[in-house]
Amino acid sequence: MSRLLAAFSVARPSRLGWLDALRGIAALVVVFDHSSYTFMADFRRDLMPYFNTSRYGIMLFFLVSGYIIPSSLERRGCVRRFWIGRIFRVYPLWAAVVTVLLALSTLGIAEPRDFGPQSATTVAVAHLTMLQELLGTPNLLLVLWTLSYEMSFYLLVVALFTVRLHRQSAAVAVILAALAAGSVAAGVALPPSALSGLFGTGPVIASASIAMAAAVCCASAASAVLRRFGGVLGGVLALALVAFNGTVPLWESLVILAVMFLGTTAYRAENGQCTWRFAAGTTVIVAACAVGSAYCWGDGDHFTRRGWIVAFLLAVLTFSAGMTLRSRCLPRVLTGLGTISYSVYLMHPVLLTVIDSTIGRRQQDSLALEAAFFTVLLPLCLLTYRYIEAPSQTLGRRLARRVPPS
Repeated sequence: MSRLLAAFSVARPSRLGWLDALRGIAALVVVFDHSSYTFMADFRRDLMPYFNTSRYGIMLFFLVSGYIIPSSLERRGCVRRFWIGRIFRVYPLWAAVVTVLLALSTLGIAEPRDFGPQSATTVAVAHLTMLQELLGTPNLLLVLWTLSYEMSFYLLVVALFTVRLHRQSAAVAVILAALAAGSVAAGVALPPSALSGLFGTGPVIASASIAMAAAVCCASAASAVLRRFGGVLGGVLALALVAFNGTVPLWESLVILAVMFLGTTAYRAENGQCTWRFAAGTTVIVAACAVGSAYCWGDGDHFTRRGWIVAFLLAVLTFSAGMTLRSRCLPRVLTGLGTISYSVYLMHPVLLTVIDSTIGRRQQDSLALEAAFFTVLLPLCLLTYRYIEAPSQTLGRRLARRVPPS
């Protein structure tokens, strides 16, 4: 165990330790949420009405992304370099995990996902954009749905940056949260993947893929006019897909974006671009809109409002506590987990798929098996980080430095 803890010190000195610690906490909670289906189903069934572990981990991840993504873009000051960094940060491990999953499905070790009438080409294109959750396509892995919201956030951040409104993070967060609350108050409830249902999944995927490629290329161009056009195109695409083609309720989709811009507001406050009082007021408004939306939405087997509200508020409090302790020395195990959190996030459902397809789920709760799962998972993720993530990120930074700024 000591060697494992020592290996967790692979985080680069320039990284913000408190953000890594928060990622580590979020990763542990998400893994527990998904693995509890297999090893602790009874405990999970009793816990979820009071504390939605999945939403806690996801909201905490989104807050951290909201803080770090705009700072990454603004530190580079170049959309072209930003996209290169993001591509080499996100896609290599994603591609490796998808390849392993498809290989396991071919061997009969993992059960493949049913995509209905959609062709393999359509499914592949949707996943390559990482917007598949917002394009009416089931995810190859369940956890990939959050990456669609991450990609939408990237597009929105670039859009605001190209039109020089990137410092209006608090206003954007409040507007999105207010729209979420307003949609619930007005009784607006769209069917899942509404645009795909109206126009067809294939046309929506084709149109969105072309628009996204054009948005990224134009926003990375040397021409200021093209940069603004590409940024705005990407932002409009992201908002349209999130609002009208998601599978989660409209209000929650808008709250997810609001939460990420709330994380950005914290970044603004820390860097003196707004006051802490202003950031606190923004937090109160966003939280009130989110809690009010969840409370008014309803209560049932698939959505327990108490569990969602508790998870949301605890995620905001955890993020706030992390900021408060940002100048302190934090446990190395948490910062190490944060460093490999992307590997943990993508690898654990693959391992669970293999277990469910071969051994099967436990009929009774077993804390020992739950612990054993983590014991197998974490060393595996250390390997994927060291041999896939870290080299890819290094290569991305080198290429970004060689690219002339736009």
